[in-house]
Formats: sequence, structure tokens, C-alpha cells
Amino acid sequence: MTSVPSSSTTASDSHSLAVPGVPKRVCATTGLSICLDAQRFIKLNAVSAVVFLLLGGIAALLLALTRWQTVHLLPTDWFYRILTFHGINMLIHWILFFEVAVLYFACTTPLNARLYSRKIAWVSFLMMLVGAVMVDYIILAGKADVLMTSYLPLVAHPLFYLGIILVAVGTLIGVFNYFATLYVAKRDGAYTGSLPLVTYGATAAAIIAVVTLLHGALVMLPTFTYSMGWTPEPDAAWYRLIWWGLGHQSQQVNVCAMVAIWYMIGNLTTGARPINEAVCRTAFVLYVVFINIASAHHLLVDPGVGATWKIWNTSYAMYLAVLASMVHGFTVPAGVEVAMREKGYTRGLFGWVTALPWKNPAFSGAALSVLIFGFIGGITGVTLGTQQINIIAHNTLRIPGHFHATVVGGTSLAFMALTYYVIPLFFQRDFIGRGWARVQPWLFAAGITMLSFGMSFAGSMGVARRSWDIDAQGIYSAAAHLWLGLVGIGGILAFTSLLIFVLLCVGTLLFGKKTENRAIFDWGTPPALAGTKEGSLANDHYATKGTIILAMVFLACFAVYYFANWKALADVWPVR
Repeated sequence: MTSVPSSSTTASDSHSLAVPGVPKRVCATTGLSICLDAQRFIKLNAVSAVVFLLLGGIAALLLALTRWQTVHLLPTDWFYRILTFHGINMLIHWILFFEVAVLYFACTTPLNARLYSRKIAWVSFLMMLVGAVMVDYIILAGKADVLMTSYLPLVAHPLFYLGIILVAVGTLIGVFNYFATLYVAKRDGAYTGSLPLVTYGATAAAIIAVVTLLHGALVMLPTFTYSMGWTPEPDAAWYRLIWWGLGHQSQQVNVCAMVAIWYMIGNLTTGARPINEAVCRTAFVLYVVFINIASAHHLLVDPGVGATWKIWNTSYAMYLAVLASMVHGFTVPAGVEVAMREKGYTRGLFGWVTALPWKNPAFSGAALSVLIFGFIGGITGVTLGTQQINIIAHNTLRIPGHFHATVVGGTSLAFMALTYYVIPLFFQRDFIGRGWARVQPWLFAAGITMLSFGMSFAGSMGVARRSWDIDAQGIYSAAAHLWLGLVGIGGILAFTSLLIFVLLCVGTLLFGKKTENRAIFDWGTPPALAGTKEGSLANDHYATKGTIILAMVFLACFAVYYFANWKALADVWPVR
């Protein structure tokens, strides 16, 4: 770890001010001030998140071995039960618990601030935990085989909806604690200047979370009362529209948190600073304003929504949110390139790339997260958000192929990467099995890439999503079965990596060496070469030439994939 984080992790253009009377400690390596109240709830939420990650990962392995038709592991009823269990645990429980931990970190440590309320944090955590356990129990008991979307007129047991409501409200209370902490930190002068970028990104995530969770309350409360027999059945089309205000926007909370983590890990591992913080902050604003609209792409085949609304949301508003991701996709590696060139790694276009700390699992995890999210998730997402293409792809495996690249290969891998610093910083223990830790992000990235490619190409051959037996009539080609085999193999690799990650985390908490009075283990940062000085490239307009070339490669890949889909569409619906 670097000795003193830069403006991306501390208050920019300012210095932190000590706050008297706040229980805290100072990290021996970074010099960061850790609020002990926040530390407790970061630990509780992070540990809970990893537990739900393991549960969702076990379910993922079972599903992958079922979609692999040669194995076809689960019977019909358990396939849909485990599919529901997997979606809820991975997309809601694992993500939300970890994001609350990220919020508590972002509003305290970078600002040298105290957590607003320990009591509110307890209420938030206990509500989320009780709700999550309740939902998982009801699913495994066979009383909620309704998949994650739980579309009406399918009806689950009332405790399923009540559990989700508890998780959502508990998260909302945690978000309130975050905003209250920001207010108190500013009021008490815990920091001066503007919010650091990581806190700014977390704030964007928190704003989207409020809108998301209000959608959840709006749709789940009447569904719960209906399941109890107290009120009439809500309109199914209304349910789908409002539910996606919860389902899709919750994943955009992930995106904001993930991008903030990219900036922070870039700083911790290479000393990188954003090349233009104003541009980065504007991109987060684009997320807040337009990502809430982009959930429409889940409804492009829905007959209950008009074509004008669909086209406006997916062909115009969504692209402004996509622009934000493209900005971050450039500024994150550009900041790293400038930092590396300032350290003296200036040979050729990509000499700085080979000198990066690839053996540092936090850096490699974040870098692979950027690549998978951008090159696979981003390109496929924008393409599938086009109405005409979506019509032929929506109910195929291409859709989960896309969101496994964004949510798993992007967000989950970034969260895993951050954990390699979270545990030493907050649990004060060195990681065990450092060799395995260095391998884990690469293995996970390989597995998710294989799984995503397998789903995407099987879907392009017409293989349906959410289907237990895809080939009872023998209608799919041998190639489709080959891609489904890749889904199974990728799932095995990704689960193996996930299991390694969980064992490393648990083993470190139980057996890792304590670090109270010594520096935290350094995963590896590239040293500055002799004769270099910080800020030497401040006015060099060619300092990001390597990143510009990589951006051009990305745009070329996007163009090829996008127009190949239009060619495929023309083959399906030939112009006469």
C-alpha cells in the first residue's frame, strides 16, 4: 500500500482535520484515521456479504452444471428454486451488504469523520440480515419458486416479499446513516475542500440507491398485502414497470460503487490520480440523472409499454449513462498510465503496462474488472439495448451472458479486489496464502469470461434463458451444445476461484498474523525509477497515448460487434 493516499482517497486540495472525542485509530501504513464505530459495521456487513456470496456461488455452480446438457444435474423443480436462490443472493444480498460496507468506509475514513449513529447502523444491519435469512429460508423451503423477478401473477409466500422489504428498508436506513455522516463531517470540519472522488462516487451510488429502494417499496408492499389476501392483485404490467425500477437501478448502484473502487485501487497500487476530476465527477452526475431511465431496456419486448417511450429511453437517454461509463473507462487507465510514466516507465506505448503490479491481487482484480465490464459487458449491453436487436435476443441466454460480465466480472471482481485491502486495514491481519491470492482474480476472470461467452454465443443460436431442458426436441445444433459446455466449464472455474477467495478471507480472519503495531503487508507497488519526479508530465498532452490506443481498440471491437448484430438481424428479417 502507498504511504499516503492522494486526492482520490482523501479530501481533495485540503487536509483532514482531527475531530476530538471520536473513538478511532490510525493505520500504521497509510496514516488513515479509522472510526472504530464504522469499522465494526464495515466488518459485519462485509462478512455477511461474503457468506451470501458463497451461497450464491454454490447455487451458480449447480445451475451451470444443469445448463450443461451433458451433465444436466438438477431436476425441474430444484432448477427453478436454485435459480431464484442464486439471483436473490448474488444480485441483492451479496451486493447490498458489501455496498453498505463501502458506504460506511467512504463517509468516514477518507474524511477523517465519525459514523453518525451506531444505533441506526445496528437497526440497518439487523433488518437486512433478518430479511435476507427469511428470504433464503422461504426459497429453499420451496415456497417461492418465482425467480428473482417474481412476476405477477406468480405469487410467493408472504414472507418472501416481507423479507425483501426488510432488506430494502434496512439498506435505505444505512444510506440515511451515510448522508447523515456526510452532513456531520462537513458541519464539524472533519475535512476541508470538496469531497474526495471515492466519496463523491459513493454519494452518486447512494442517491441512486434511494430512488431504487423507493421503487422496491412501491412494488413490494402491495404485492405483500396481495399475497396476504388483504388487497386485490396489482396490475401485472404496472408490476413489471415498477419492479425494473428496482431490479435494474440496483445494479447501477453497483456501477457507481465499482467505479469509485477502480479509482481508489488505482491510487493505492500505483499512486494514480484522475487526470481531470471535474470530468470524472460530471460522469457520476450522468449516472444519477440518466441511469434511472435506462431500466427501460428490460421492457423492450413488453406489450404494456409504448414504442415511443421505449425508443426515447433506450436509444437516447441510456447512451448518456453509457457515456459516463466510457469516460470512466478512459480516465481510470489514463490516470494509471500517467502515474507509471511519472515513475519513469516511459519505454514505448505500453512499457508502463508491463511494469504494473500484476501480482498484486487488488490491482489485477480491478484491472480485469475494467476489461471485462468494458469489453464484454459494455459492448453487449449497448447492443442489446437497441430495440430491434433486443426483440430477437431478449429471452435468450445472451441476456444473462451480458449481465454476468457486468455484475459478476465487473462489480463482484472489483469488490473482491477491494477486500485484499479491506481485511488488512479493518481486521488488521495479513492475508494467508498469498500465492493463491495472486492467482484468484485471474482464475475468476477466466471462468466468468468463459461463462459469459458461452451464454452469449449459445443465446445467439437461439438457446432460451431460464429453461431447464433446452433440447427435449433436439432442435439445437451441436455448436449450441458446445457453448453450453463452455458455460459449465466456466462456471466450475469461477466457483473454484470464489471458493479460494472465501477460504482466504475466512482463513485470514482466523489464522492471519495480527498487524496492530506494524505496517500492513504490501501486495506490491511499482517503485519510481531513478531521476523521475512527481508531476513531471502535468503539461504533456501525449502522456496518455497508450490509453488512447486501447480506447481505439475498444471502439473498434464495439463497432464490429454492433454492426454484426445488424447483419444478423437483416438475415432474420430480410429486406424485400
